[in-house]
Amino acid sequence: MEGMTERHDHATQQTSHTQPGDGRRKPLTIVMVLDAVGNRGNGTSNSALQWAQQLKREGHHVRLVGIGAPEYPAQENLIPFVSWISRKQQMHFAKPSDALFRRAFEGADIVHIYMPFNFGRHAMRVARSMGLPVTAGFHVQPENITYSAGPLRWIPGVATFIYWLFRHWMYSKVDAIHVPSDMGARLLRKHHYRKPIHVISNGYDTRFTPPFAMDEQSMGALLTDEELIEADEIHFGPDRPMRIVASGRLSNEKDQRTLIKAISLSKHADDITLTIAGTGPIGNRLRRMAKRLLKNPADIGFHANSTMPQLLRSQDLLVHPSIVDLESLSVIEGMACGLVPVVADSPLSAAGDFALDPHCSFPVKDAQTLAERIDWWFEHPAELVQWRRIYAKHTQETYRVAISVHKFLDMEHEVLRHHRES
Repeated sequence: MEGMTERHDHATQQTSHTQPGDGRRKPLTIVMVLDAVGNRGNGTSNSALQWAQQLKREGHHVRLVGIGAPEYPAQENLIPFVSWISRKQQMHFAKPSDALFRRAFEGADIVHIYMPFNFGRHAMRVARSMGLPVTAGFHVQPENITYSAGPLRWIPGVATFIYWLFRHWMYSKVDAIHVPSDMGARLLRKHHYRKPIHVISNGYDTRFTPPFAMDEQSMGALLTDEELIEADEIHFGPDRPMRIVASGRLSNEKDQRTLIKAISLSKHADDITLTIAGTGPIGNRLRRMAKRLLKNPADIGFHANSTMPQLLRSQDLLVHPSIVDLESLSVIEGMACGLVPVVADSPLSAAGDFALDPHCSFPVKDAQTLAERIDWWFEHPAELVQWRRIYAKHTQETYRVAISVHKFLDMEHEVLRHHRES
């Protein structure tokens, strides 16, 4: 445990140097443009809604533009075959409209675009024609696209081409870029993105709170040491199975198959239950695999976003085997609910940075090592309780949406200052 504590202290020291900016400056009118605003099954849409709510709480004016937006709704753009695939992964494309954009942008201070597709690019052109500064978020990792593209993923240079395409389409023409992780920033620089890059976590909603801090006063507030010691002890076995949860799109790059195989290899497989919350193209394949390999029935499928805090609080361990992730909001939400994460160490996934201890990490695609990590936590319930507290507090100190929004405001004010001076 001494080594684990040193790792945690080091992580805390690294994050404590970054303080949020002053979000109490002149209120801004910010337009957020994203294809699907009302889709709570999509992580990017969830993040945009959380930021909009926090910005409004702090006195700013936010206009959401996209499918499902309350004041500035867009129509869906149905693209043959592409929309059929994207809908399975909770992605929808909006139809551009000059009239919609001009109405939404009138009197705004700045426009922030979430996606580099046709809707976002068209919005950028209209905003520029109206003399407005534009920032953009980098939320679509090209490797996510290639993993969903079947045999195309094996063609050399496909991901590099998509990075170039996104840069050519939009990211070379905006004033600043938001990316949610250091790994994402490294990938952008590697692929010659020259505009200012701001690393800002998407942050988590204050609904995601650990079960040992559930009173209304503690919702969203930093946990005290007194609140943290209220977590119950756990003893796993036939009468109390270990409950493992994973959350995310059911797709190849999320690699839930490695998790199912790892549980089947565990020494305690008979005393483990599995829940995978998500939808996606390989859902049926995962359900068949779990039925074949696991003793206990697995719950694999969609869970409404409104039910996710309760689900996460009812679990014991969060496993995230993903190969590709710009950040992984699902892991942050799980940690905020007091779950210890066990994450894949992948060069294309930022989620590996969440591991504060070696028992929380395993080599990507390595089911045997993941099984060993699961067994260790099963056999060390006292340490699991201790680390639940550490992760809950670390997450609240580092990834609260208010912290992210203040950093976002710093970026927007910096762009506005340069815009006025130019």
